[in-house]
Amino acid sequence: MQTLIVIPSRMGSTRFPGKPLHEIAGHSLLARVINVARRATVDDPDADFLVATDHEEIRAHAEACGARAVMTDPALPSGTDRALAAVDTLATPPDFVINLQGDAPFTPVEQIRAIIDAGATSSADVVTPVIRLSWDALDEVRQQKERHPFSGTTCIRRSDGEALWFSKLVLPAMRKEADMREQSEHSPVWRHVGLYGYRIEALRRYAALPVGHYEALEGLEQLRFLENGMRIHAVEVEAAPLSMWGIDTPEDAAYAERELARLGDPYGAG
Repeated sequence: MQTLIVIPSRMGSTRFPGKPLHEIAGHSLLARVINVARRATVDDPDADFLVATDHEEIRAHAEACGARAVMTDPALPSGTDRALAAVDTLATPPDFVINLQGDAPFTPVEQIRAIIDAGATSSADVVTPVIRLSWDALDEVRQQKERHPFSGTTCIRRSDGEALWFSKLVLPAMRKEADMREQSEHSPVWRHVGLYGYRIEALRRYAALPVGHYEALEGLEQLRFLENGMRIHAVEVEAAPLSMWGIDTPEDAAYAERELARLGDPYGAG
């Protein structure tokens, strides 16, 4: 299975203009994401990565970091569309495409490898990671949602990993939660990690489909697959020490620097 990690990276951001080139603890946001992709593919002859961008300065910076880069249309509506556009520039498309967002510099390499491994064995159209929450972690999610109701996503999955649904609500509801807390240190709630691996045919079909009804209501692109009968494999992964997923604002970048100072910097690890 030929795998390609595509890193969509655009200069224009309403909340954080020039975000890909912003430095966090001495390395640009984009350089950090490229480093993650490089570490995930270095020992895999069937995996590669590239940057898909709409800006010449980002292209030049990506190449200075040792990454291949392709230019894509600035009008593309999402990172997923940009990933497909990048694939379409290649003479031979890959079998499997991982969309590694250019503002997710702390993505664990192990999560990417889990997606690649699951993609090689699962017949699902899409593979995405989920983390089973401890009760303490679930309590933190609930507290966060009191302040920001649309932060974080949960997943309902079968025991074999087949995803049944995703929601901004905390699912499932639990009638006897107090008893369940005494029986296990883990809750039955799975937190979704916004990282996707697509079979190339599924990626092309997704891009051609209209926005789904529930996709629009929840603001979750993965629901477009489920609304159209496509299958998602939700592979279990471990939580990362630095749980911060994306960098959306200058405040996020400052917080990330403080966390790196506290937890250690994974840049260049491995």
